[in-house]
Amino acid sequence: MPTKNLEPAQYQEFAQFLQQQCGIVLGENKQYLVRSRLSPLMKQHNIESMAELVKQAMQPRNKALRVDVIEAMTTNETFWFRDNYPYELLGSELLPEMAKAGKRVRVWSSACSSGQEPYSMAMIVNETRLKRPGMLMNGVEIVATDLSTQILDQAKAAEYDELALTRGLSPERRKQFFEPSPKGMRVKQDVRNMVSFRQLNLLDSYALLGKFDIIFCRNVLIYFSAADKGKILRQFAAALNPGGYLVLGASESLAGLSDAFEMVRYPSGIVHRKR
Repeated sequence: MPTKNLEPAQYQEFAQFLQQQCGIVLGENKQYLVRSRLSPLMKQHNIESMAELVKQAMQPRNKALRVDVIEAMTTNETFWFRDNYPYELLGSELLPEMAKAGKRVRVWSSACSSGQEPYSMAMIVNETRLKRPGMLMNGVEIVATDLSTQILDQAKAAEYDELALTRGLSPERRKQFFEPSPKGMRVKQDVRNMVSFRQLNLLDSYALLGKFDIIFCRNVLIYFSAADKGKILRQFAAALNPGGYLVLGASESLAGLSDAFEMVRYPSGIVHRKR
């Protein structure tokens, strides 16, 4: 019978490998996560044990297996309009403020997963245009990045099954922004056209992405070490235009990590503005 558990020493070695490759920090008691994410790869690659799978993935010559393992470990669940308030702020405060400069507004979804976050942003842009005609005349560009090329392919396809469609999406938005597709429903073309997808490791350089007015990095920093969090935040600050905004997850804080931002409180939530 295939063995799906790692010995403590093997687990620690794999955790170090994963952190070196993509910055993700595995806690002490995440054997279950490794088991659930990597078990399907054992059958796919015809490998009998989890220990052997991990051992082979850490060898440089097994590039395809290594990519599959990293993508499996870094793919996270997501849903539409997560926590709601960041999207309310995007439409009511952040986009209007940036639009005052009279230029094209650039927004970055820095860990877009299967596309719900950047497409939610695009829907907000469309709704804002309807509420405030003429306000975003110079356009809004949304750049979405993720480490996993496999999940980016899913995001680009923009097709979602019934389970995914029930997670955070109102019937009104479903009717307005989606159309039937063989796999369920697909985001309409005008919304898809607002988003461009690129592969990016957040520990690498952001220089080729250009400058942004708003960056969403929600529920991502919790997976990194303090040192890597600091590096990512320095690079976010460099990638933001003066006065640009960084939007984090509800439970995430910059305390002790960066002084490049000031906290801005709105009735519905908190964002961080570049100093």
